[in-house]
Amino acid sequence: MPHTRRDFIRLSCCSAATLSTLAGLGRFGMMSALAAPTCTDYKALVCIFLFGGNDSNNLIVPTDSRFSQYQIARGDPAMGGLALAKATLVPLNPASSTSPMYGMHPAAPELAGLYNSNNLAILANVGTLIKPFASKTDYINRIVRAPDNLFSHSDQQDQWQTVQLSGVPSTGWAGRMADVIKAAGSASGCDNSSFPPILSVAGQTIFCTGNQTQPFAMIPGAPPGLFDFGDGSPRGVARLAAFQQILTLDAGISLVQPASNVTISSIAQSRALAGALQSKHTFTTAFPSTSIGNQLKQVAEIISVQSQLGINRQVFFCSLGGFDTHSDQLNIQQGLLGKDTQNSAQLSASMKAFFDATIELGVANKVTTFTLSDFSRTLQPASNAGSDHAWGSHHMVMGGAVKGGAASNGGTGLYGTFPDLTLNGPDDATSNGRWIPSTSVDQYGATVAKWFGLASADILGIFPNLVNFPATSQDLGFLL
Repeated sequence: MPHTRRDFIRLSCCSAATLSTLAGLGRFGMMSALAAPTCTDYKALVCIFLFGGNDSNNLIVPTDSRFSQYQIARGDPAMGGLALAKATLVPLNPASSTSPMYGMHPAAPELAGLYNSNNLAILANVGTLIKPFASKTDYINRIVRAPDNLFSHSDQQDQWQTVQLSGVPSTGWAGRMADVIKAAGSASGCDNSSFPPILSVAGQTIFCTGNQTQPFAMIPGAPPGLFDFGDGSPRGVARLAAFQQILTLDAGISLVQPASNVTISSIAQSRALAGALQSKHTFTTAFPSTSIGNQLKQVAEIISVQSQLGINRQVFFCSLGGFDTHSDQLNIQQGLLGKDTQNSAQLSASMKAFFDATIELGVANKVTTFTLSDFSRTLQPASNAGSDHAWGSHHMVMGGAVKGGAASNGGTGLYGTFPDLTLNGPDDATSNGRWIPSTSVDQYGATVAKWFGLASADILGIFPNLVNFPATSQDLGFLL
C-alpha cells in the first residue's frame, strides 16, 4: 500500500531505526559539505549503560580478609546463594603486599587484564546523591534528603542519566554537555559540522538529549532503505526527490513544520554519516557478533571517520540489558559479562575489543569508556537464587587516559570508598546489603566532563548537585 505524507512523517520522526536506515542514502554521494576541522584535539566519551541493575557485588569482590564476610552474606550457591568461589575470581594485581586485594568476576578476564595493564579503573560505591551522607543515621532519620524513588528502575535509570534527582527530567547530562560542546566548537571554529556531537547506537535515550542538541540515533547493522529509495538508480533518486518535496510542502503548517524540519535534518545527517563511512577503517581487531559487540564496533567505525565529519568532540551511548536478576542470577550474569547461552561473547570481550580498536586507530588516550547502571543489587540473596534492587554500585572506566590498575588512587586499587560488607552495618541503607553511596553520579560525571575539556562553570551547570560536595572531591582523579 502506498505511503501517505503523514505516514512518511510519522515513520521518519518516531523511529530510531529511520536515522540509521536512511544512511543507505549515502551511496548516492550526497554527503553534506562539511568544513575541515581546524582543531586536532579530538576526544570521545563512550557510555555503556547496563540496564536492569548490574550486581556489582559479584563484579568486584574483595579477596583479602573481607572475603569471608562476603561469602557468608552472599550464601552458598548450592542453597540458592550467590557467593562466587574465591578460586574462580580473576586476581587484580595489588600495589603491594599490604594493599587491599580484589578479584574480578570469572566471566570478565578481559576486563581484569585491562585493569592489570593500568587501562581500567574501578570506581567503588557510586550512586545517586543530592548531598553526601555523613553516616547511616543521616539517611535513616532523613537528616539529609535522599533522591526520589530509590530502588525503582525507571526513576533510577533517569536519575543516572540526568542527575535530576526529583521531578520529571527533560534533558540528560551528556545532552547538556553536547550543548556546551556544540556552542564552543562553533564559536572557536573547531566544529563547523552540521552533524551532532552526540550519537546513540542503542536507540533514543534521555542521556543524550540536550536543551538545544538532539542526538543522532542509529541501529548498528540495520538494513538500508526504510523507504526503499534504492541504491542510486534513477528510480531511487526520483523517490528521494519526491520524499523531500513532500516534506517541504508542509512548510506553512505550524504543527507539521517542526516534524518536517527534524526529518530533513535527519536525512542530511544520515547522508553525512553514510558518506563519511565510505572511508571507514577496516579493523583487524575482531569484535564479538553480539548486540554490545556490534554497537561498540559501530562506534569505533564512526570514530575512525571523525575528521571527515568535522567533529573534534563526540559522545556515544551504548547499552546492554538483562541485568534485572531476580532469579538465576549466577547464570544470567555469567552470560552477560562473559558468554551467553549461544556461546557468544558479551560485555568483557566487547569492551576489550573496543579498547584494542582504539589502539589500532591510534586514539586510545583520546577515547574514554565508562559504565552506568540503574543501581547495584542486594548483597543478601533473595528468593529463586536472585537479588533485589539496591543503591550504590561499582563502575568501570576504560581508556589510555585512565589512571587505572593497582597503583590507582594512592595504591588502594580503586577510586571511591569500598563499602563495609556488614549486613545492617554502617553502609547498609536497610538490612540486606543496599549500600549508601560514598560517591555521587555528579562527581563521576564531572570528572569525565573535566577530562573532556569543559570549563568548571559549565560543569557546575551540567551537574546541579556538585556544589553540595567538597571542591576537593569534585574531580575524582581517575583520568589524566
